Amino acid sequence: MSAIQISRYILSFSWIYHGLFPKLFHIAPLEKAMTASMGLSDELSYFVTKSAGIGEVIFGFIIFFCYQSRFVLLANIGALIGLLLFVALLQPYLLIEAFNPVTTNISMIGFSMILLSNIKQINNK
Repeated sequence: MSAIQISRYILSFSWIYHGLFPKLFHIAPLEKAMTASMGLSDELSYFVTKSAGIGEVIFGFIIFFCYQSRFVLLANIGALIGLLLFVALLQPYLLIEAFNPVTTNISMIGFSMILLSNIKQINNK
């Protein structure tokens, strides 16, 4: 399997997994803490978390099918940077926890960079 396909699968899987499990199937305590820190009501917090989960699953499928799109990959990098800043502002202690957003997001940005650097090769197939 090529680095392109590994990057594609890991990016897609990561978005889909993070949308499904800590947001849609079971709202993780850290997800609750993040939306609570925004000062939302319980109902609105639930809606925001579920909506974010749906968005992440959709984005995972977009990356899976459109991994050759520079726009999609740059949007992915922008979203990952934005989410990292969001965590840093609202729950900075999470940045030093095990399996934290720093390591996850930087790894996903790295996989995006692999795809971006191989985009000519991808589009010539």
